[in-house]
Amino acid sequence: MPRVSRAEAERSRRRVIDHTARLIREKGPDQVSVPEAMAAAGLTHGGFYRHFASKDDLLAQALAAAFTERREAMERLADQPANQPADRPGDDRTPRAEFLDRYLSEPHRDHPGHGCAAAALAADAARTEPGSPLRTAYTAGLRELVDALAALPEGAGRQETLADLSTMVGALLLARASDDTALSEEFLAAARHRLADGADRGDGADGGGDGAPRTA
Repeated sequence: MPRVSRAEAERSRRRVIDHTARLIREKGPDQVSVPEAMAAAGLTHGGFYRHFASKDDLLAQALAAAFTERREAMERLADQPANQPADRPGDDRTPRAEFLDRYLSEPHRDHPGHGCAAAALAADAARTEPGSPLRTAYTAGLRELVDALAALPEGAGRQETLADLSTMVGALLLARASDDTALSEEFLAAARHRLADGADRGDGADGGGDGAPRTA
């Protein structure tokens, strides 16, 4: 049997990480087994320990990858030219407003596997012991997310950014937990309304978050 090249081994490892990052956001880390993660990547369970030291190692790497995915999406928004045409006619929202609109949207609510790890895995991380691989990776990802949100054009200072992130994650969690569609949408709309105007936070000004939502 021919030996697997180092490059091919790395591609396989990345596939496992990426598929696991989706699975743990959809189902929670306790509901994802090693065989399931390997099968999702098109690999057999027997090869797991060639790539990872343990399931905890895989979960930590997958969680880090999920946070990196969100940070890179925010950086792409931050890097777009200020005069770049918007997705919709007459849409002149800032990158920060665009991010908030996508984050607090029904598609993001309905597709946690491709969404923000901060919301999808908050309860799971909170239930683990301090210093556990999952909680350590979650905390590192939160720091990345705070920094990336603050770095968006027209972003806020650290304290306001922390409050904004708390509002965003909390609203998304409550929207997902509710089985009342109207109430779920109210949580998202209320958070968009509160956060929309970066210059006048919390004064009830309507910052234009009523457009069709898109996944963050």
